Amino acid sequence: MRIIRNLVLFVILAAILVVGFFYFYKGNESTIQPTSKLSKDELILKGKYLARVGDCMACHTSDKGNFAGGVGLDSGTPVGLIYPSNITPDKETGIGNYSLQDFDNAFRYGIRKSGASLYPAMPYPSFASVSSEDVEALYAYFMHDVKPVNNVVPGPSGSWPFTMNWPINAWRLLFAPDVTSMVAFKEDADQLLRGAYLVEGLGHCGTCHTPRNDAMIQVAFANDKEGRFLSGGGSLEGWNAVNLRGNNMDGLGRVSQEDLVQLLKTGRNNQSAVFGPMAEVVEDSLQHLTDRDIAAIATYLKSLAPSTPDGAVYKYNPATQEALSQGRVDVPGALTFLNNCAGCHRTDGKGYAQTFPALAGNASIMNSNADSVISMILRGSQMPGTAGAPTRYAMLGFAWRLDDKEATDLVNFVRNSWGNSARPVTQEEVASIRKKFVTPEMLKWQQSASNDVVLPNEQ
Repeated sequence: MRIIRNLVLFVILAAILVVGFFYFYKGNESTIQPTSKLSKDELILKGKYLARVGDCMACHTSDKGNFAGGVGLDSGTPVGLIYPSNITPDKETGIGNYSLQDFDNAFRYGIRKSGASLYPAMPYPSFASVSSEDVEALYAYFMHDVKPVNNVVPGPSGSWPFTMNWPINAWRLLFAPDVTSMVAFKEDADQLLRGAYLVEGLGHCGTCHTPRNDAMIQVAFANDKEGRFLSGGGSLEGWNAVNLRGNNMDGLGRVSQEDLVQLLKTGRNNQSAVFGPMAEVVEDSLQHLTDRDIAAIATYLKSLAPSTPDGAVYKYNPATQEALSQGRVDVPGALTFLNNCAGCHRTDGKGYAQTFPALAGNASIMNSNADSVISMILRGSQMPGTAGAPTRYAMLGFAWRLDDKEATDLVNFVRNSWGNSARPVTQEEVASIRKKFVTPEMLKWQQSASNDVVLPNEQ
C-alpha cells in the first residue's frame, strides 16, 4: 500500500511540476488585431450568422436570458455539472470588460480573462481553427448586439479537489491543438473547402461525433487517414453521436447528398429524422444557415471515406415482414413491436416518408452504441420544427409500459430485423438508461399522453 501511495504522490507531484512550467509560459495566448474592412453593422450581422453556425445559444442560454449562462452540462466525471459562462456584454457577470484579445483567448485558446482555463465542454479545441476575421465578427456581435444580462453562473457542482483548475490547465496546455491561422473560406469558395472549414471549426461537429481516448481527448480534429474523425462519439445525456463517415451500415454511405441536405436543413427526409440533441442543433442552428453553406457541409461529409473500408453492406431482407404478417412472433421482441411500433413504422420497417422514420436500414439503429435506440424507446423524442418542416412529430416513450426485459428484446429486435445487423444489447444497458433519465414525472406524462395518440392505418 505504501508503494502505491508513494507512486500516486509522485505522479501528482510530476503533474504539478509540468503544469507549473507551462502555466508561466505565455506563448500560447492570443495576439489578435482588428483587420476587418467591414463596417460595424456589417461585422455585427456577420457575427450573428456565425453565432448561429456555432450554435452558441444551445449551451449558453437558459431561462435567465439568451447567452446569459446555460443549464448545467453533465461532465460524466467527478467534476459534476459544468455551467456554460454568461457571454452577454454585462460588465459585472458577463464579458462586457473583455477586449478582442480577451475574447479570442477564451474562444480559441480556452483561457478566461482571469487566466483560468475553461473546461473543454467549451469546444475551443475545435474553434482553434476558426479564422481571426470570424473571431472579430463574433466579438462585434456579442459586444454590440446581444442584450446584457446580469447573471452569476455557478462553478462546477463537484467537490474539491476535482473542481481545482490546475488539472484543466494541464489538459489544455498538453492536449489542446494549436490555434491555426486558417483561411475563412467564404460562401463563394469551393464547397469542399468551405464545408471542411464549417464542420471542423465553428460547427464543432467532431466534439460529439468523434471518439475520445482515456484522457477525454478527441482523437482527431480534422479528416485523418485512419478514418477516426466523425466516426461516431460517445453518449451525451443518454444519446449517442452517430457515425458521419461513408460507412454503409452505420454511416452516411447510403444517404444521397440531396437527402443529407434535406435532413440537415429540415430535420427529416423520406427515410429518417434527427432526434435527441441533434434535433436542437437543427432547430437552433442548421435551419438558419444559407443553402450554400448547408450544401457545403453535406459535400464535405459525403467526401469522408468509411472508417471501416471493408465493412458490411446493408441489404433489405423481407423475412421479418413476412413473419409478422403471418402472425409468427417467436422472435423475442416481435410481439412487443407489433403492439407498440408497427402502427407507425409498419411491419416492413419502412415507416412513412417525412413522418415516421424507417427502421429498416437505419444507420443510427445499427450503431455499435445503442444508447439512442434505448433512449428513444424509453424516453421518446420530438422532431425539430423548422421553416421547411414546421410540424413537430413526436414519438412517445414506452418506459411507462415496458419493463427492462421487454425493452431490451424490442431494442434487439429492431437492431436485427429487415437486414439490420448490430450487436445484442444487454438488460443492464437498458436499466442504466432508465435509472439515469426516466423520472416519475416522465412516466406519468407518457401514460397520460398515450391516451391521445391516433395511429395511422398501415398500407
